Amino acid sequence: MSTLTLSPQSQRDLATSLTAFLSRYKHISDSYIIDFFTEALWERLPAAWRDALGGLSSPQVADLLLDRTSQDRRYPSVWPLSLLAFRATAHALSFPRQAGRQSGPVEPVEEFLGNHSQSSMLGHIFRKHVKPKKQHEIRKLGMLVKQICDQTNCKAVIDVGSGQGHLTRFLSFGLGLSITAIEADRKLVTMATKFDEELLMTLEKEKRRRDGSSHLSIAGPFPHHVVGWVNPKASWQLFLKQLREAQCTAGAPSPLGCSGKKRRRDSAEQDSSQSPLTATGPEPGALSIPFPLSTTATPPAPHRSTNGCGGGPHGQPAEEPTRPSDESLVVTGLHACGDLSTTLLRHFVECPHVRGITSVACCYMKITTRECPSPPGLVASHPPPAPPPDTHDPPRPVATGDDDNNDGRRLDGFGYPMSSFVQGLPGHGLSYKAREGACHAIEDYMQRLREESGLLRTHCYRATLETIITDAKPEMRRVGVQTIKKAHLLPFTEYARLGLARVGLPSSLPLDPGRVGPLLDQEGRVVVYFSLALLLAPAVETLVLLDRIIYLQENGVKSKLVPLFDPELSPRNFVLVAMKTGVVEEQK
Repeated sequence: MSTLTLSPQSQRDLATSLTAFLSRYKHISDSYIIDFFTEALWERLPAAWRDALGGLSSPQVADLLLDRTSQDRRYPSVWPLSLLAFRATAHALSFPRQAGRQSGPVEPVEEFLGNHSQSSMLGHIFRKHVKPKKQHEIRKLGMLVKQICDQTNCKAVIDVGSGQGHLTRFLSFGLGLSITAIEADRKLVTMATKFDEELLMTLEKEKRRRDGSSHLSIAGPFPHHVVGWVNPKASWQLFLKQLREAQCTAGAPSPLGCSGKKRRRDSAEQDSSQSPLTATGPEPGALSIPFPLSTTATPPAPHRSTNGCGGGPHGQPAEEPTRPSDESLVVTGLHACGDLSTTLLRHFVECPHVRGITSVACCYMKITTRECPSPPGLVASHPPPAPPPDTHDPPRPVATGDDDNNDGRRLDGFGYPMSSFVQGLPGHGLSYKAREGACHAIEDYMQRLREESGLLRTHCYRATLETIITDAKPEMRRVGVQTIKKAHLLPFTEYARLGLARVGLPSSLPLDPGRVGPLLDQEGRVVVYFSLALLLAPAVETLVLLDRIIYLQENGVKSKLVPLFDPELSPRNFVLVAMKTGVVEEQK
């Protein structure tokens, strides 16, 4: 199943099926594996399931339960129909994570065949300081963003959550785009600027060595880095104002209307064909969007009228532009955390300047919901350029009228659900634990299972330690235990000693071998139960992303969900692509 073949009605049917299925098995997706013994999770499973799963080896768990592509399943016993239906439904309702392939063995990533740490399809200048996973991501996403820019006639890109600027450099120096990069962490912005300078110094050295000239030749203008926090509660107008002010203050040319003096690199010769900064050519056809993007010819009129995007004086809708202008933008976010991804989607829908978006989400557990408006781990604020509102404000009401207050604050809802349709489905709620599970790397875990890795032991170790902690102090249930390095290589007694000390309990707390031993013997059951919960993770992720697709559809924008990255390298591998343009021909 893929969004390529799903009509709007099929999308809604799938969302309905997902909510019904996930509601039925909430007791699995919402459970914490550390509670395996304290809450008797194994005993909560049907007896027939326990009989079928209890004796499986780790490789059998991978092949019979988690691998949706397995063609040769050999069962050691007869499985109950309810268990078979559970597995089949979980696979059927989840978007496939491998691009262009429904079944068959996982093939190695071609670009790393020669050197597992250096992509053969990315120019060497872009690989410095970049791990293989990020090399794969910036190459794939960068080429897709370039294609969206070409199809929307946009040259300006806003890279939100840009981190150390690896994607920014590839888009700017390698693909010739005008980039403004927004990052809340000032230290990361400083590093990004440093890496920009290192790249240019390397280029200068190579040019001197090649032809004796120190005149720079780069593909695009020097990227502009902004220290800024994108406030989910702020309007798109304030988002653009923040960009304008930051760019104008720095004296940078702005696609949003500031005509400050040019930076020293902006006049560099546009000769990418002779520049070692240009990425090596991609494999033929590999980065083409595997579908035509057909969307509305003009941006949709938003549901809100007063002060919203396109709203004129006295709440009258303003005329929308029918073609890209000099201020047209494409927004991208590579693994934008929590509500940041949903905020960018709302800005895309409401703001006339944003003509295209590529959104790669992550950290679903940090999405705000009506039930959990301030989830654990949510970043409250960043000082620059201005303190945002406290994220511990009371839950924001879903707007029924105006989208903004006079101070520019939004009132339009939470990170999930975004769409009115999913919000109206019974049982649509997703707990923090279910959303956290959706961030796990199922391919990586299957590999551990097949290798019978000792890392699998840590689940049972932690669940056993939980029984010791709660016996000593029941009020310390689910207390956080800092990571214990190479825990799976330690005997349990040493692991427990270190763990107890980290939660403030005496490390000399007596351990009853007669009780601890039988718990540790159930390691296989713990692995099986964790795998059952992990089987639901892709279905949870599918519902979250499908809700965003339906939200865009409700606002008149068609979109596509593409498994762009290889999930073996990048577990959060889906990119949501949307454009405000006419019918787009499929790239040849």
